[in-house]
Amino acid sequence: MVLAIVLLLLLGISVLFNFSHFLGSFSPVNVTRGRTAGPRLEEVTTEDNDAPNTKIAVVNIKGIITSGALDQGGFSMVDVVKAQLKRAQEDERVRAVILKVDSPGGEVMASDSISRAVSDFQTKGRAKPVVCSMGSLAASGGYYVSAPCRWIVAHELTITGSIGVILSTYNYRGLMDKVGLRPETFKSGKYKDMLSGSREPDSITPEERDMVQALVDETYDKFKSVVADGRKLAHERNKDKGRPLAQDWTDYADGRILSGTEAFKLGFVDELGAFDDAVKRTKTIAGLRNANLIEYQQRLDFSDLFRMFGQTDSKAVRLDLGVDMPKLSAGQLYFLSPTFLH
Repeated sequence: MVLAIVLLLLLGISVLFNFSHFLGSFSPVNVTRGRTAGPRLEEVTTEDNDAPNTKIAVVNIKGIITSGALDQGGFSMVDVVKAQLKRAQEDERVRAVILKVDSPGGEVMASDSISRAVSDFQTKGRAKPVVCSMGSLAASGGYYVSAPCRWIVAHELTITGSIGVILSTYNYRGLMDKVGLRPETFKSGKYKDMLSGSREPDSITPEERDMVQALVDETYDKFKSVVADGRKLAHERNKDKGRPLAQDWTDYADGRILSGTEAFKLGFVDELGAFDDAVKRTKTIAGLRNANLIEYQQRLDFSDLFRMFGQTDSKAVRLDLGVDMPKLSAGQLYFLSPTFLH
């Protein structure tokens, strides 16, 4: 009986899958075929303006920027964004890209990878402009990925800025002492446990603190150079039509958050407006009278359906609270807004 139920279930899934492909053959959706590496993407028209030969691709950066796998296919946000930009670059009908950012930031390496991909998209191969449209939150790493864009549009109430780096860890030695737990550490060098939470707080030397701070400062300098280079290049390409960085902009690059209005005054963004204003600006920069808006969405494959029914050795119970909380790893560098850390 159990075997019969399983076979009927698999047969039903197969019928639904084949039926969806049958219907898909009559739809205008353009599906990536013949590619085995990277995310499987399909092109979806989100706004049909009766311009099938002229398109603007919208690439979304939403939530924590991470290099961790986002789906059962094992692809990260970095993988997906890079694949979307590559697809947009290869399509001659795509004339520009809108980077739609709604993120408090995230991992340093992931943010830098996406920032580089945006910069390369505008300078290598079929160079096409990228316009950033900031949502309610585009701070820290969210601003890091926006800085290389040709033009940045933010709402006056957008929370942005938070230019800075954070590295945190926990010291739980006091708790260990209370319960009578004593650590035994064997190490190859005197600095090997410099971020260990089991050490006595008084045993952390000034030299160790200076080493960690130097690492943070180096990453922070990189952040500022990305902002300075990105905004300078954009201002040159826009022929003085955008906003230049204020002379004292570094005074505000101390981790503080800024409203869209404040960011506009300091030259961190070029224009105040909503997504529709970003679309209009994109058409102006790309020299377009009209264009369809498209997105590249990940396509569900038959193998993904089987993964849903797969077994796992994990005994963890997940509680869905309706929001994605940041999973910060101790000792790892992050570009994250302070509004998201508490």
